[in-house]
Amino acid sequence: MNSNFYCVIMAGGSGTRFWPMSRVARPKQFLQVESTGKSFIRHTYERFARIIPADNILVVTTDRLGNLVREHIPELKEENLLLEPYGRDTAPCIAYATYTLLKRNPNATMVVTPADHIILDRDVFEEEVLAAMEYSSGKDVLMTLGMTPTRPDPNYGYIQVSGGRCKSGGKDVVKVKTFTEKPDVELAKVFIESGEFFWNSGIFVWSAESIRTEMERYLPEVTRLFAGWENAIGSPMEDIFIEKVYSDCIKISVDYGVMEKTAKAWLYPAHFRWADVGTWESLYNIVSDKDDFGNVFNSRNILSKDNIESLIISEDTDKLMAVAGLKDFVVIDTRDALLICPKSDKRVKDFISGLAMPGYEKFK
Repeated sequence: MNSNFYCVIMAGGSGTRFWPMSRVARPKQFLQVESTGKSFIRHTYERFARIIPADNILVVTTDRLGNLVREHIPELKEENLLLEPYGRDTAPCIAYATYTLLKRNPNATMVVTPADHIILDRDVFEEEVLAAMEYSSGKDVLMTLGMTPTRPDPNYGYIQVSGGRCKSGGKDVVKVKTFTEKPDVELAKVFIESGEFFWNSGIFVWSAESIRTEMERYLPEVTRLFAGWENAIGSPMEDIFIEKVYSDCIKISVDYGVMEKTAKAWLYPAHFRWADVGTWESLYNIVSDKDDFGNVFNSRNILSKDNIESLIISEDTDKLMAVAGLKDFVVIDTRDALLICPKSDKRVKDFISGLAMPGYEKFK
C-alpha cells in the first residue's frame, strides 16, 4: 500500500429521507439495511481498508455522532476521528481534513467519500480508485469518479464531459465541462440522451495540496477561517480552534464552492455498480433480490399478497407483517414509527417534512 494515499470518510449527514429508520440520534450511515450485519459506515471503512493503510483512514463527523463512529469502527485511531462542532456541508468538512493531512504529510493524495454508498464489484472498485489516485498524485487535478447514468434520476448530480461518454468508454480520464446539481426529470432526460453526462458519484480524488489551492482560491470565506491551522491542528488547542472556525463558517458543498468553478476538474469513468442510497426508492433500485412481482423484503416473516414493485422492511424481523394490494409503495416498520407511502422520492420527502410540526419532534 502507498503510504502517501489517504481516505477521508464523510459521516456527518442526517439522512432524513431514510426516516423512520434514520433518526437524528442514529442517521443513515449507521444503519444496517443489507443482510450482512454491517452498517453503511462499516462497509465503507472495510472497503477502503483493503487499499489504503488503516492508519491513513480518517472519519469526519459531528460531535454528537462521534461515539457512534467509535462503536462502528472501534479500531479507528482517535486522532483520525475529526469532530465538527456543527454540520456545515462538505466544503468545510473537506477543508478540515485537508489541513489535517497537510500537517501530517504534505505529499498526501486523498480519496474523499461519503459513508453511505453501496458499492458492488469490489475488485473493479479497488482497481479504479487506485488508478484515479495514482493519476492524481502526479498531477494538479481535482478528480471525481463518474458513473454512467441508467435512468433520468433527479436525485443525482450530473457532470458534462468534453467529447461525451463515448470518448471515455475505456478508462481514460476526461475533462469536465459543467456540473449540474439535481436537475428535474425532464432535464435529466435531455442530459442522458445527449451522451455527454455522467452521474456525480460524490467520490473525489486529489492531492491535498491541489484541493487546498483551489479551495483557497474559490472559497476564501471558508479557508480564511482556518488561518493558523499549522500550529493549531494536532495541538491541545485544536478543539477550541475548530469550534471558532465552525461558529463563523458558512454551509456550502464542495461541488458548489469549488468543482463548479475550477478549471482543474477531471472525471474518471467508473465501471463498478454503485448507488448513493439517499432515499428508499434508490435503495429499491439497487437491490437485485426481488420476488416475481418486483417486491423487496428484508424478512421471511412478511406475508405478501397482490403487492407489486414495493419495498417492505421491518426492523423487527421476528414480527409477522401482512401487507396486501400495494403497488409502488414503501412500508417501513420500526419500534415507534410506521411509514406507508408511495415510493416516489418527492412524495416521501414532502410527507416526512411534517415531522417538523409541534408534537412530532420526538420521532425525528
